[in-house]
Amino acid sequence: MTDGAVTALGRRETFWLGVLVLFAGQFAAIAALAWYARDLPAMPSFSGDGAAVTLVIFVSTPVQVALTAWFARRTGGKAADYLGLIWPRRNEVLFGIAAVVALIVVSDVTSWALGRNVITNFQADIYRSASGTLWLPLLFIAIVVVTPIGEETLFRGFLFRGWLRTPSDAWPVIVVTAALWAGIHLQYDWFVIVQIFLSGVLLGWLRWCTGSTLLTILLHALINLQATLETVVHAWLK
Repeated sequence: MTDGAVTALGRRETFWLGVLVLFAGQFAAIAALAWYARDLPAMPSFSGDGAAVTLVIFVSTPVQVALTAWFARRTGGKAADYLGLIWPRRNEVLFGIAAVVALIVVSDVTSWALGRNVITNFQADIYRSASGTLWLPLLFIAIVVVTPIGEETLFRGFLFRGWLRTPSDAWPVIVVTAALWAGIHLQYDWFVIVQIFLSGVLLGWLRWCTGSTLLTILLHALINLQATLETVVHAWLK
């Protein structure tokens, strides 16, 4: 697929470069965790330590975004254009917000109807472990701001652009990128992963309709903000 004079990377090349981006970010994060834990008796539990999660996000995301932008530049055009980092229209933003709010309401109502807590153990653990420390505001920034930038740039930006060749590719690409995105959230159980997958399908569809990854970053941030606020309220009510 071409975008002006810019040719997209091959599908296989896009996949393996995406894998490399993820591994490079995680390698940098593990190195940072090792430094963080040097004075501790053992490496902190990633699944429940708010400080460790914050450190991982703040270290891995810039590495991933930088590599993604560098690979995008190999196509000969601007990385921002290749990754879909363009401003959406106002009506697209309003529609996207309405769609995400509707999805959040349906997800929460479904959870309550099935007798499930809308707050996961992972959310509660990282909030509790960071509470009362300087890590807490950094954790909020990491979840609401930094994570959406990194994940959307890779999944709805780099992978989406590299795999979409014709209009008939749109839904397969939307579904596959949503599945891969959901698959990296191993800290959650299957029910939450399904919810993340459905969110990914919505974000992918909006990315396809608008051409804007900035829109999906904004909406991803809204989803994470809602989850963070629910976690805070849940902790206050306990």
